[in-house]
Amino acid sequence: MQNNLIRLWDLPTRLFHWLLFLLVAAAFVTGLSGGNLMVWHGRLGLAILGLLTFRLVWGLIGSTYARFSQFVRGPGAILAYLRGQWDGIGHNPLGALSVLALLGLLLLQTLSGLMADDDIAFKGPLAALVSTATSAWLTGLHRQAVWILGSLVALHVGVVLFYTFARRDNLILPMLHGRKAVDNPAARSAVGGGPLALILAVALAALTVWVADGGLLSPPPPSPGSVPSW
Repeated sequence: MQNNLIRLWDLPTRLFHWLLFLLVAAAFVTGLSGGNLMVWHGRLGLAILGLLTFRLVWGLIGSTYARFSQFVRGPGAILAYLRGQWDGIGHNPLGALSVLALLGLLLLQTLSGLMADDDIAFKGPLAALVSTATSAWLTGLHRQAVWILGSLVALHVGVVLFYTFARRDNLILPMLHGRKAVDNPAARSAVGGGPLALILAVALAALTVWVADGGLLSPPPPSPGSVPSW
């Protein structure tokens, strides 16, 4: 009987999760629509990169169950889970693989988008750092990987719904209010991930977005036909 109510997901993790969901959905819509919405597609990509950076840092210095060291396990844990012998808290071993796959593919998408150039409506802020051929290759990779990403997102949502409604293990509510009732009476609420860790993670995320948006690049030279302001 589940009678031990613990604090599972901290507020930063929950905000990251739902903001990422909204931004990725918006990126799909703007990217597939094209045209003038590509401006917003680029902005959304930068915001997603900032969120990913935050999550990577938070996975190292955040609270207990948000840390990669807590839920990323080896083959032994996966086999134990498949045999019904896993009794951990938070992401199960297969869920951990899903999380890593989604984070990795989203990171690939955002980084490739930074250097993409479709010669029509979008040019990534770091496209000038690579050759035209490399930019074209990254543009094609960005377009093709979106379908893999969409499949992973759909699989992730499907699994969450399956566990919530078929197996009666609600994974949605804990990601809303942060608490979960567990069987293990020895389980403890998440600790760590205090204000200093949050400030550091947000600062590194903001720095990453600034660099990705061309913050370290020299401004382009004025066009030959420009008129001096004086």
